[in-house]
Amino acid sequence: MNLSVSPLAAKSLKYFASASKALLDGATLPKATQDLVMLRASQINGCGFCTDMHAKDLAHAGEASVRINLVAAWREATVFTEAERAALELTEQGTRIADAATGVTDEAWADAAKHFDEEQLAALVMLISLINASNRMGVITRLQGGDYQPER
Repeated sequence: MNLSVSPLAAKSLKYFASASKALLDGATLPKATQDLVMLRASQINGCGFCTDMHAKDLAHAGEASVRINLVAAWREATVFTEAERAALELTEQGTRIADAATGVTDEAWADAAKHFDEEQLAALVMLISLINASNRMGVITRLQGGDYQPER
């Protein structure tokens, strides 16, 4: 399904993309953290297109392949900082919100707050929300992974 064919969907996607751009361009949240968060949420949600895109964007930005490959198993890996681990935990709990009766735990929030200031936490919450929405659009419309090419 091609959402851009529908005028309503195309208009909505334009605003959605603007929100994403404003968030990513204006955030003081480290770029590597942003990309790791987007990759992890995409993996959890099974969005092939987004998983492909964010893995390739990380590689294109010079991220080590071992870190990209271990995002899905970040708890069992030594290659992530404590701040990245806190962001990945918040991402997982925010993405799997329906799996826990309490949503995001106080511990996950407190850990993230130790590593990120208020502006960065706000960016992290918005980023997790936006990538989950993007993943859902990709899964619903069956966007396929594999053909994405990062901007040169």
